[in-house]
Amino acid sequence: MAVEPPVTAPSGDQTRIHNIGYRSYDGPRLGRAYARRSLYSQSLRGSYGLGRSVKSKVLPMLLFVVMCVPAAIMVAVAVATKAKELPVDYTRYAIIMQAVISLYVASQAPQSVSRDLRFKTVPLYFSRPIETADYVRAKCAALASALFVLTAAPLLVLYVGALLAKLDFTDQTEGFAQGLVSVALLSLLFAGIGLVIASVTPRRGFGIAAVIAVMTISYGAVSTLQAIADAQDSTGAVPWIGLFSPVTLIDGVQSAFLGAASTFPGGIGPSHGEGVVYVLVTLGLIAATYGLLIRRYRKVGL
Repeated sequence: MAVEPPVTAPSGDQTRIHNIGYRSYDGPRLGRAYARRSLYSQSLRGSYGLGRSVKSKVLPMLLFVVMCVPAAIMVAVAVATKAKELPVDYTRYAIIMQAVISLYVASQAPQSVSRDLRFKTVPLYFSRPIETADYVRAKCAALASALFVLTAAPLLVLYVGALLAKLDFTDQTEGFAQGLVSVALLSLLFAGIGLVIASVTPRRGFGIAAVIAVMTISYGAVSTLQAIADAQDSTGAVPWIGLFSPVTLIDGVQSAFLGAASTFPGGIGPSHGEGVVYVLVTLGLIAATYGLLIRRYRKVGL
């Protein structure tokens, strides 16, 4: 870069431009893996408002407390009354609290992706070594991990309380393990659905409303249709109707393979054969949401 001659300002002051050059970076280049881990940890912390304002912490922390308080009350009752078993099975707790879980997804999925879309920062991520798949993996893994913490924490409270109440260790450990499998599957499914819906719009308010609508309307419609089918003695249709809602999908999988009591009308859960269909549909939905997010962000990153 050539040095320009001094330029004399009208006031008589002199301004000079000096060629100081560009300094090359000789430090370590951490690459895609580091960028992916950083995006994951940042998104996971953001799901609970950590590292953000106090206002951002209120709702996720409140929902976390709401999830754990009923479990603590159940434990206190079981210990005080010397009950022989817990009031609620481990696999059923998340189904009972599905409204709180849906609200958490509705509040945190848009927070995870909508701001990047609104402020058009997604192309900046892709100008670095990170690729579209890395971004999607990090966001999906972060929200699924946050959901797993939300849903597994009350199960841990129940498990510790059951041991304090001196309930059978083997039965409680088996039930706790089944509950963890159930909420892990639920976390993956709900995170994928929430992020797909939230990625459609850069407006966080619209994303929240859309996620709530999909979660609540689908569950309400499926539950209503199942009740109608059961009332008309069409019990064979009840399990198949359950394929059309995320909540009833998880309910069907755990009642078919994890020994859980079904919450379907009449307690009619899917058989093992029907449960295989439930598993395939659930895994297919998880894979489909991942693929849709990849396609969405390839377009956004152009």
